[in-house]
Amino acid sequence: MNYFKTFLLMLVLTGLFIIVGSAIGGKTGAVYAFIFAALINFFAYWFSDKIVLKMYGAKEVSQQEAPDLHRIVAELTSKASMPMPKVYLMENDTPNAFATGRNPEHAAVAVTNGLMRILSKEELTGVIGHELSHIKHRDILISTIAATLAGAISMLASMARWGAIFGGGRSSDEEGGGGGGGNFLFVILFTMVASVSAMLIQMAISRSREYLADEGGAHLSHPLSLSKALGKLDMAAHRIPMEANPSTAHMFIVNPLSGGGVLSLFSTHPPIGKRIARLEEMARTGRF
Repeated sequence: MNYFKTFLLMLVLTGLFIIVGSAIGGKTGAVYAFIFAALINFFAYWFSDKIVLKMYGAKEVSQQEAPDLHRIVAELTSKASMPMPKVYLMENDTPNAFATGRNPEHAAVAVTNGLMRILSKEELTGVIGHELSHIKHRDILISTIAATLAGAISMLASMARWGAIFGGGRSSDEEGGGGGGGNFLFVILFTMVASVSAMLIQMAISRSREYLADEGGAHLSHPLSLSKALGKLDMAAHRIPMEANPSTAHMFIVNPLSGGGVLSLFSTHPPIGKRIARLEEMARTGRF
């Protein structure tokens, strides 16, 4: 179901891109905006792993430096029939983890010191299984494509708004059409709604991938191992907030940025309670 939801959301993003492109009155601007957004995300796809690891001060650790962590990663990658990723440790008291890399052959798993301190071996296995699932499902590629489309939509919407402000509405009035003001307001409102919609769709895709990674992690370890870990990480994240860049929040296993109510619409992660309930249901029914 989550695979279908991701596919459907990607189709909606593509359709929204085409509609917004037509709002600026031609294909040329849409093509240039898309190419520019694609180049930005192409760079991010190839170099984002190095950037984000450096951003959080992650240090690669050897098997001698972190034997237990390496052993768990090695056992799970063997079970998942995938290459061994590089292993990194972050000097941070907030328990959290993320995976990065453009494909399974060029991947890394990073965990914080705080995570290593509070989780049992079984719980750590669940977290690593979740991150390896992200790598195996190529979620970084999917999120990059979604970001490309969402970024292109935002650019096109901005171009359309500036065009309406500096030329569209005025020229229509001068031609005597009488509807220039209405067209101007329509373009402004439509492009604003399109930009917000693209962002919400991109975040919905991220939430769908989190559910899939939970399922994958449960298959590699055990649903209750991951559910217990998520509960601990969520509580600890509220006690010890993490200074995280919002642009990288979607990478972590639990959202390092807090927010409820309306702000939950803009969250890159599903509610922890729902994730835990799904995992407990998997354990109860034996679907893993």
